[in-house]
Amino acid sequence: MERAEDKNNDNLTLLGKFFHKLGMSIMCITIGQQIVLLFRALSSFFSESRSFKTDSKNIILQTFFTGVEIFPVLFVVATLFGAIVIVEVMTMTGKMGFSDVVGNLMVVVVIRELGPILTAFLIAGRSGSSLSTYVGGMVINSEVDALATMGVDPIRYLVMPGLIGGTIATFIMTIIFSASAIGAGFLVIKGLIAITGNALNLQLTWDYLSTEILSAMTMMDFVFIVIKPLVFGCIITTNACYQAMNIAHDIRQVPKATGKSVIKSFFYIVCADVVLSIFYFLDYFNEISKII
Repeated sequence: MERAEDKNNDNLTLLGKFFHKLGMSIMCITIGQQIVLLFRALSSFFSESRSFKTDSKNIILQTFFTGVEIFPVLFVVATLFGAIVIVEVMTMTGKMGFSDVVGNLMVVVVIRELGPILTAFLIAGRSGSSLSTYVGGMVINSEVDALATMGVDPIRYLVMPGLIGGTIATFIMTIIFSASAIGAGFLVIKGLIAITGNALNLQLTWDYLSTEILSAMTMMDFVFIVIKPLVFGCIITTNACYQAMNIAHDIRQVPKATGKSVIKSFFYIVCADVVLSIFYFLDYFNEISKII
């Protein structure tokens, strides 16, 4: 095999050899293997042995588990987060005399950055860890090997539903998080104003807040409202399944793999957000220059 591979490499150009070595080196690291697992899971959805009924059922169950069951916690976190952001933004801009940038700050903090990240963190900590434990338990009990023995592709049966269902749920929950942060957060602030007699000294109406936010949103925001959750969902589910399917046959390794999947998901999410936010950096500098 090595000789045949060497002969094939000899037929490559210098640039071809470079990309071949680059690809092989990437395949040897964790990130490269996770990318391979991602594409194998996606391609397994179109395999000849697929069962639309079974796959659809598994995807729906995974979407329900990832999204619906986390909704109460996510709604509370989003509401409190939105209320704090609204108070801070309104107070800061009022003191500085920059009331015309309220919408821009709300879009940047809630919709562009912290909303998607916090949603991904909640899903990674809850659903990602559960997925790692579930798949890891099957690996320890040799159930994954049993699936392969019966002719069932473990990646199609375990990874693919988690990937697609988890990604769909992450997208839906991100939109719900942002909407709850703005809508429910606004209601909380209005409730506090009514209880305290406007001790916060905020002149806040829904028409003003919603108009400012909608006018501050750009087409790029709507594009990344879709892209970021999809990327984060793929990262969470792929990393969770990878960590679980590559553990030693020792029951003590399951909690270690679960913890590792959560920590690495957090790290990958932040790195992916930095890369995706490059498109916004010039816009941020322009907004800062206007304020200064």
